[in-house]
Amino acid sequence: MWSIGELAERAGVTVKTVRFYSDGGLLPEGRRSAGGHRRYGPEALDRLRLIRSLRTLDVPVTDVNRILDREDALEDVVADRLREVGSHLAALRWREAALRLIQDCAPHERAERLRLVGAVSSPPSTAALARFWRCWLPPRLPARVLSAVLERSVPQPPDDPSPAQVLAFARLHAFVTGDCFDGTGCQPVVHRPDTGYRPAVLYDGLVEAFALAAPHLTAHRPPHEGEALDCFVDAHARASGAKDTPAFRRGLGRMLATEPRIDRYWQLTAELTGPSRPTAGACHDWLHTALDDRSARSAA
Repeated sequence: MWSIGELAERAGVTVKTVRFYSDGGLLPEGRRSAGGHRRYGPEALDRLRLIRSLRTLDVPVTDVNRILDREDALEDVVADRLREVGSHLAALRWREAALRLIQDCAPHERAERLRLVGAVSSPPSTAALARFWRCWLPPRLPARVLSAVLERSVPQPPDDPSPAQVLAFARLHAFVTGDCFDGTGCQPVVHRPDTGYRPAVLYDGLVEAFALAAPHLTAHRPPHEGEALDCFVDAHARASGAKDTPAFRRGLGRMLATEPRIDRYWQLTAELTGPSRPTAGACHDWLHTALDDRSARSAA
């Protein structure tokens, strides 16, 4: 049996540390000496070394207590700590890229860029982008369809961004938090209830059509007929209760040519995500061009 000082010396900690863990119930005492002094056995040394190792890894005392009580809690605690450390690292990498952006820009650009990056949290949140889409999309979309649209439309910030990506995200954040679309004047025709369109059917089909078109854009193939275009037209036809005919395709092309566009959003998204993940806007444009080309050949 060791005294508190002997235990502290063997474990490489201070007496104050041993007393703190003892008083907190993490380190059980053995029997007390005749003079009432604390005494500890070998199992206390093993436990104290484990506590010290966990605390070195910044595991909170409450979680240390969980691990001591239940050995199977270690895996959950480590996973939680890894997520927290990952978040801290992502914040630091984002902050470093933002600082380099400010450092490398021309003096006359610094005020604007400071304003842009200062409005974005670190690591950045996509909540404002999701709110933008919930505002712009028609109301009462089924949860499954809304989730699929948001997944394809809201870009995730990279874990290790370049200064250019920080700038793109900051500009994207400024775009969606600035003057938003207000009312039906800036909404596509298919969002208006008086048109007879069924937006849930439309967006369900568009998600599939964009997924089919994306590999063609990644491979730099020019717009052409095929499964992706047929799926795109079919989504519009089913949503409007019409049949896919040459006349319908010509009318669809004319309608799409006059729809409100958010090109700036898709441009900034492309700068953020890179060419390996075509944006929904790029897929839409590819399919629209393929539709116009097909209609032009039919009319010739």
